[in-house]
Amino acid sequence: MIFLQYAVWGAWLISLGAYLGGVLHFDGVQTGSIFAAMGIGSLFMPAIMGVIADRWVPAQKVLGCCHIAAALLLIAAAPQTDYARLYPLLLLSVMFYMPTIALSSSAAYSALSRAGMDAVKAFPPIRVWGTVGFICAMVAVDLLKLAASANQLYLSAALGLTLGAYAFTLPGCAVSRSAESKSWVESLGLKAFSLFKQKKMAIFFTFSMLLGMSLQITNAFGNDYLTNHFGNMPEYEGTFGVEHANILISLSQLSETLCILLIPFFMSRFGIKKVMLISMLAWVFRFGLLGAGNPGYGVWMLILSMLVYGVAFDFFNISGSLFVEQETDSAVRSSAQGVFMIMTNGFGALIGSYVAGAVVDAYGWPFSWYIFSAYALTVAVVFALQFKPKRA
Repeated sequence: MIFLQYAVWGAWLISLGAYLGGVLHFDGVQTGSIFAAMGIGSLFMPAIMGVIADRWVPAQKVLGCCHIAAALLLIAAAPQTDYARLYPLLLLSVMFYMPTIALSSSAAYSALSRAGMDAVKAFPPIRVWGTVGFICAMVAVDLLKLAASANQLYLSAALGLTLGAYAFTLPGCAVSRSAESKSWVESLGLKAFSLFKQKKMAIFFTFSMLLGMSLQITNAFGNDYLTNHFGNMPEYEGTFGVEHANILISLSQLSETLCILLIPFFMSRFGIKKVMLISMLAWVFRFGLLGAGNPGYGVWMLILSMLVYGVAFDFFNISGSLFVEQETDSAVRSSAQGVFMIMTNGFGALIGSYVAGAVVDAYGWPFSWYIFSAYALTVAVVFALQFKPKRA
C-alpha cells in the first residue's frame, strides 16, 4: 500500500514542472497555481474523507475509492495542453488524491495497533517503502523519457487504479458508530479542530502551515530549474543534471529513505521541537545550495542539496504525523491527521505555490532560491522562540 501510495505521486510531482514550463510554456504563476491545486484540495478534502473514515466507511475503502477517482481524472487531464482546460481536471484529481496520504497513514496505524505494535517504532520502516515507490516512479519517468510529455500522467493513473483496487483487500479499519446523540460538530467530525484550543497544538499547526509553504517550491520548480534554466546555457549542455534532472532529484528521496529510519531515535532523544528545528534549518541549506550550485563545477552543491532534503522533509512531515498520532484521541485520529494535512499541504502549499511563482517571475534564478532560504531561516528563529511543548 505504502509503496504504491507514493509511486502514484512520484510519477508526476517532480517532473510536471519541467513539462509545464518547457513544453507548454506556462509562466511561474501558472505553474505555481497547478501545484497550488494540491493546496486547495487539501483545505477540506482530507478532513471530509477523514470524517467519513472515522464515522461511516472503513478507511481502506475510502482510500480505494479516492485513488480510482483521482486516476480517472488524470486520464482526462493528460491530453489537455491549454491552461484553462488542464487546470480544473488536475485540481479535481488532486482533490481526491490528497486525502489518501492521511488515509493511508490511518490504515497503517490501525493495522499496527491491532497487532499490538508501537506506531512510533514500527511505522517509519514501513513508510520507507513509500519513498522507495516515489523514487522508482521518478527513475522510470526519467529513463522512459516521459518527463517532457503528458505520458507521466498516464503512468500515474495506471498506478492509481492498481492501488485503488488493492485497497479493498487491506485489513479492515474500525469506524465509530456510537448510538449516543451528538452535536452537529461531532457528527461532522469537526471536533478535531478543537485541538486549536490547546496553545501547543495551535502553534504546532500554525508552523506546520508555514513550513508547508516550503514543500511545494522545489516540487514545482526544481526540475524546471535544472532542465530549462541550465539547459539553455551552452556550458551545461549535455551534463547529467540537465539530461537526467529527475534522477538527480531522486537523490532527495533516497536521502529521505535513510532519514526516516533516524526518526525513532531523534524523536525519543530530542523531542518534536528540536526535530522540527532541524528540519527548518535543513530547508535553509536546501534552498541556498540550489541557488549556489550548477550542473558543472558546482554539481557537488546540487548533490548536497538533494541529500539535505531527507532531513528537511522527514523530520517535519513524518515526525509531525507521529506527533499528531500521540497527542490526539482515537475517536478523532483520522480527522486530526486530516487537519495536519490541511495546514501543511493545504494552506501551506496553496500560499507557498502562488508566492513562489510570483517570486520566480519577479526575481528569476538563482536569486529566488536565496529568498526562499531566508524565509526558512526566519520561520526557524520564530518557531524556536514560540513553540514550547512538554517533553513526553
